Amino acid sequence: MADLDHSLSWLEALKWDVDGMIPAIAQDAGGRVVMFAYMNRESLQETVRCGYAVYWSRSRRRLWRKGEESGHVQKVLSIRTDCDGDVLLLAIEQVGGIACHTGRESCFFNELRGEYWVPSDPVLKNPEEIYAK
Repeated sequence: MADLDHSLSWLEALKWDVDGMIPAIAQDAGGRVVMFAYMNRESLQETVRCGYAVYWSRSRRRLWRKGEESGHVQKVLSIRTDCDGDVLLLAIEQVGGIACHTGRESCFFNELRGEYWVPSDPVLKNPEEIYAK
C-alpha cells in the first residue's frame, strides 16, 4: 500500500472505495469507539464545515446527520486518517452520552462469551423514548 500523498488536496488525498465511500470510526474523548459508519465526499465536507458528524446512510441513500432524530449529535474535535488514507478516525464529543440507536453508549456492546454474543453494556435510555414522535 502507498502512503498518503501529501501533495494532493486533503479530500483528494483520501482513498475512496468504488462507491465513493470511506469508513469512519467515531471515538469519544475517553478513547472508546462508539460507532462505525461510512462517509462520502459530501458528508465529510459537511462534517468539516459544520463541526458535527455527518455520515452517508447506505440504507436511506442520503446524508445522515448523526442525532437528527435522537438529538444525540457528535461534536467533532478532530479528524485523522490512517497512513494509507483509506480510513477516517473522528475524535468526538457524544452529546447526551448515547451513540447507539439501542440506547447504549456505544454500538459496540455485544461481547463474545464462549460461543455466544452477549450484550455487555446497559441500555441508558429506552429507544422508544429516544425516537418517540
